Amino acid sequence: MPRSIPEVHSGPPAIGPYSIATEANGFVFISGQVAFDTISGEPSGESAAEQTRVIMGNIAAILGDLTLGVDDVVKTTIFLKDMNDFGAVNDVYAEFVGSEAPARSTIEVARLPRDFLVEIEVIAAR
Repeated sequence: MPRSIPEVHSGPPAIGPYSIATEANGFVFISGQVAFDTISGEPSGESAAEQTRVIMGNIAAILGDLTLGVDDVVKTTIFLKDMNDFGAVNDVYAEFVGSEAPARSTIEVARLPRDFLVEIEVIAAR
């Protein structure tokens, strides 16, 4: 199956030259999401936990646009500005993924776009 760029209506728009989602070979790759409020377009959430809640809600909405759900996610990558936020982010993340969580990596980074505290990307399978 060739690569395609599916239409996404939910979630914040891209803030650079990239697609929100790309589909290939039965997999959907959702670009890293940061905590933008989809209505105002403004950053949302002061803490890493609050930002994670916004991000996971946006990811769930994007997946819904693509007729997928959080249970179709097979891999996530979480980028944290501060690994000390790991526990708080885990608590919120667990609310969304449930007991059968996908594979995941968590990486501390020096800086994220627009100085967000968290960015999350996902891969889902059809």
